[in-house]
Amino acid sequence: MTFFQSSSRLVLAFFLTCGLTACSTFNALFPTSGPSRSQVIDNPSATSNNNEPNIEIIDVTPLTAQNILKAQKQNQFSEVFQSVKPNKNLVGPGDVLEVNIWEADPPILFGSSSNASIAIQNSSTSKATTLPSQVVALDGTINVPFVGYIKVTGKNTETISKQITQALRGKANFPQVLVRLTQNTTSNITVVGNVNNSMLIPISPKQEKLLDAIAMAGGVKDPINKVTIQMARNGKTSTMPLETIIKSPKDNIPLAPGDVITSYFQPFSFTALGATSQNQEVPFEAQGISLVQALARVGGVQDQRADAKGVFIFRFEDPAAVTTQQIASAELINGKVPVVYRVDMSDGGVFLTAQNFPIKDKDVLYVSNASTVELQKFLNILVSAIYPVVNAGVISKGF
Repeated sequence: MTFFQSSSRLVLAFFLTCGLTACSTFNALFPTSGPSRSQVIDNPSATSNNNEPNIEIIDVTPLTAQNILKAQKQNQFSEVFQSVKPNKNLVGPGDVLEVNIWEADPPILFGSSSNASIAIQNSSTSKATTLPSQVVALDGTINVPFVGYIKVTGKNTETISKQITQALRGKANFPQVLVRLTQNTTSNITVVGNVNNSMLIPISPKQEKLLDAIAMAGGVKDPINKVTIQMARNGKTSTMPLETIIKSPKDNIPLAPGDVITSYFQPFSFTALGATSQNQEVPFEAQGISLVQALARVGGVQDQRADAKGVFIFRFEDPAAVTTQQIASAELINGKVPVVYRVDMSDGGVFLTAQNFPIKDKDVLYVSNASTVELQKFLNILVSAIYPVVNAGVISKGF
């Protein structure tokens, strides 16, 4: 047997032995963009001792997409926040009131000699005296001359006017009282964040809505498709894309005293890795995109590399989006469930499901290589190892 023949057989036997008896070890030597489909599905973290969380593998089906969309709906403002009663401008501690008192002529208590400033004189027989503005005390009272301290919290200005008028009868000459709320500090909402003017906005009996408040704050600074709005009320918070709120009138909810509205410039993105035409971080609108749109934005999967059954979405999922059985063995991380959604693109029907499957911020879209790609790598290495031997044999023969 010649040197050429023996060397070729030795190299061939070595690679075939590695390929047939130790595939997993040998595959680890190949250059690769990530795990194969079987490696992802096997979920090695479930049995490893490296303290990594167990990851649940969930097939993308119409029910899966429906559960995710249902969980998103539960976060809509119209679902999270109950309807509020119309604002009646009830007075509370910290509000500032102005009291105007009229007396018929001749005035008994509030005449021209009074130290109070005279604001209005409608006729020779009626004078109006404006008392100094008063801040409603913590105990909910204000002080009116010749009346004393009166409780005003929880009442509107009309009720307070009648209360003071009743208390002055028999003391003043046909008194009439008008109370005006000059500074509202208890029925305000707060608008902050990515708006042109962060401000406190008093709520009027008109019952301002969410978009009204944003408009009063000068609107948002960035394009609406990149802005999300967070609402906080009575310990509850929820976030929605501004564009969705504009398109959904029911989520343009009436505001309640104490609401805090925060506008965020939030450029969402997902990362595409593996056998896609482009491996990159891809920004998308705050309103969200579907899996089909995400694949299109990275140029789809590569025909020569991709495993059509090995398309995966890695995500920290809202527990409300997965069933109890699916998260039975999973561990929560910061209140989220680590899951891997598996998509079988060889099934034509999955394209309809993928149109309803939402991509979320920080998702990782990974497409594994087909098994034939790994075989091709093996053959390339085999050829590259044998070719020098063949070439040397040819030269030694004098060809």
